[in-house]
Amino acid sequence: MKRRTFLRNTAIGMTTLAGAGLAGLKAGALQSSEAANTDVPAGTNSDPKIGRPVHVVSIGFPIAKPLPVPEIAERVDQEGSRKPDIIVLPETCQGQDAKSEEPLHGPTVTAMAALAKKHKVYVAVPIDRREGSSRLNTVVLLDRSGQVAATYDKVFPYWSEFDLQPAVSPGGMPEVYQADFGRIGFATCFDANFPEVWNHLSENDVELVLWPSAYSAGRSLQAHAINHHYYIVSSTQVPDCIVYDITGDRLLHSQEKGINTSRITLDLDRGIYHQNFNIEKRNKLLKEHAADVIQEKWMEEEQWFVLKAKRPGVSARELARQYGLEELRHYVERSRSAIDRRRGWEFAEKARISEKNLS
Repeated sequence: MKRRTFLRNTAIGMTTLAGAGLAGLKAGALQSSEAANTDVPAGTNSDPKIGRPVHVVSIGFPIAKPLPVPEIAERVDQEGSRKPDIIVLPETCQGQDAKSEEPLHGPTVTAMAALAKKHKVYVAVPIDRREGSSRLNTVVLLDRSGQVAATYDKVFPYWSEFDLQPAVSPGGMPEVYQADFGRIGFATCFDANFPEVWNHLSENDVELVLWPSAYSAGRSLQAHAINHHYYIVSSTQVPDCIVYDITGDRLLHSQEKGINTSRITLDLDRGIYHQNFNIEKRNKLLKEHAADVIQEKWMEEEQWFVLKAKRPGVSARELARQYGLEELRHYVERSRSAIDRRRGWEFAEKARISEKNLS
């Protein structure tokens, strides 16, 4: 999706920039709300009735000697019985060598599809995929009925993947999938180094990014969470799992020898906002819906704040939209578009480094 299309779909139009001012940033308007909410835990949600919780399981393991499919299936079966919403496995979970290629509906996906159907859970299955004459590093998303819902082909394969016979082909435009709990997208391993993949996910309003990988990435993932304000959950061959909040805060880092299993519940209804043009609207919302919505977090240095629901049946993000609050990444994209329009050309397009400068 192009930025222009993305901007047309945001809730706040261009008139806000022209008509709003900075008056809402008066210190007096902030003091009462900021001081009241400093002890509210951020990012996770242990109450299945509040907000829009999604229960995520990450199962990571080394692939130097890949686990047999039945052993992976046993782990997925165990976790599926806990009734999560989605389970994610590590990059090319059956290895990536001369013998690991398999078709989309090969043994790994077939086994996981049966479990997805059994437990009514989404499962993200990364495989070394053969598609016609192409070899692809693919994440296969199975839906709750065990059907293939989406595929993601690694956009930026690592150098060693080009040494395989046949070599791994780079993927095309990533799919974004509307699950029953929210919008999810994928990136894989070396993709962590390329902002355009993560920009695309943001422009398509992804709320949760699943990142199967061979390594941990750490701050590289954190930067994307900070810049784009979606949750990121990894599943690696290290094996470990890192989870980043929409604020960029690290919510979880677990690591084990052998097999690492991590479980976390994330509230996709939490919204992050800039102070600019939002404070007076926020104050009115919190005053009129004090029993419904709380300011969970105040980030003074960044001038951001996070709103979340306080009770079942309430959507904090929907109420914020009704009161005219603009979510942070929409505000940044709208600002970029407005400034480019004044400039007369798109800065991002002209700022790209051409191949001739990469000698």
